[in-house]
Amino acid sequence: MKPPARFICVHVLQTVPFANLNRDDTNSVKTVQYGGVLRTRVSSQCWKRAVRLDFEQRVGQAALRTRRIGERVSRLLAEERGWPEDLAARAGAHLAAASGIKFEVEEKDKQVQANKVIGNAMVYVPQSAVAELADLAEARRAELESAKDIKKATDKSILPKEEVTAILRSRNGVINLFGRMLAEVDDAGVDGAVQVAHAMTTHQTDVEIDYFSAVDDVTAAWNDTTGSAHMGHAEFSAGTFYRYATVDLAELADNLGGDLAAARELAEAFLHAFVASLPQAKKNSTAPHTVPDLVHLTVRGDRPLSLAAAFEKPVQAAGDGGYAAASRDTLSAYAEAVNSFMGTSAILHTGWAGLDPKGHHGLGERHTSLNHLIASAVQSAFTTTAPGAAA
Repeated sequence: MKPPARFICVHVLQTVPFANLNRDDTNSVKTVQYGGVLRTRVSSQCWKRAVRLDFEQRVGQAALRTRRIGERVSRLLAEERGWPEDLAARAGAHLAAASGIKFEVEEKDKQVQANKVIGNAMVYVPQSAVAELADLAEARRAELESAKDIKKATDKSILPKEEVTAILRSRNGVINLFGRMLAEVDDAGVDGAVQVAHAMTTHQTDVEIDYFSAVDDVTAAWNDTTGSAHMGHAEFSAGTFYRYATVDLAELADNLGGDLAAARELAEAFLHAFVASLPQAKKNSTAPHTVPDLVHLTVRGDRPLSLAAAFEKPVQAAGDGGYAAASRDTLSAYAEAVNSFMGTSAILHTGWAGLDPKGHHGLGERHTSLNHLIASAVQSAFTTTAPGAAA
């Protein structure tokens, strides 16, 4: 039985300079039409990956998402455990076949090597699962040495499917928080406890075309200034983004078998990772490493609540320029209006921290630092008795 509903909602305003944090298939800036104007957008998948990588560092756990689990195990066996490469490849192919996940082979060959087996679905497992699968192969080494090579996806593996799939079903804090979709393995799915929205600018944006050229150092040394070694163009934009995510603490606790101490640790690490993370696309040519202007946290006992609608009417630049200050004021005013309309009986905690010296009454208590804001919200989320749902 799940504990009562409890959500931590995190709202972030962050100004990003000239950058392209997230590109589409044509290398163009991702955008969205909202409120009748074009905004710059960063997909939730893009920012969530940046969050996950930061989160893994904070909690000291890692997860692996791959279609090449057989190849990964094969390389471990050959490079770290001294297996002959052909035997390691055979073991990897047998593991892929035992997983029950259909696979394709990169090219025709007399035998299916592990580095040519590509699963039709990505597995998502704790990093430790690679060593566990290698241990399983080690225990069956004699059988693998005399086994036939896997020649096609329908060939039967000599490795026990039950033990292989049990490892593929394993999970750690990363998977318990972010969830897992793996329909090909029974009971491997995990409902994610985190929901992340696409980030978008609070105002209308224009996409800028940056034309560039590269100088050839040899011809430059010869004082040959005609032409260039390479020419091209790329798209960029800039603006103040609204970012939103929520952590379903009841779902997280359920994924952890009711371990509230672990749930608290993971939730706190996620909040820090969400606030601190930034997608790394084109970082070498733009270095857009800003920090948030404002972070607002609420703990709710009824349902998640995004404040994205605050910016359905695009924010207008201040008379002396800039969208950040106007975005902060708009967010505060909208939050206050929502609380007045919906009521506050389900709000267990609300507060904010940021760079703005002025107060924002609609965002609750101001905290002097991000660390204090997050610690206060998490403390409230795990100690405050949940009220009845708001009217």
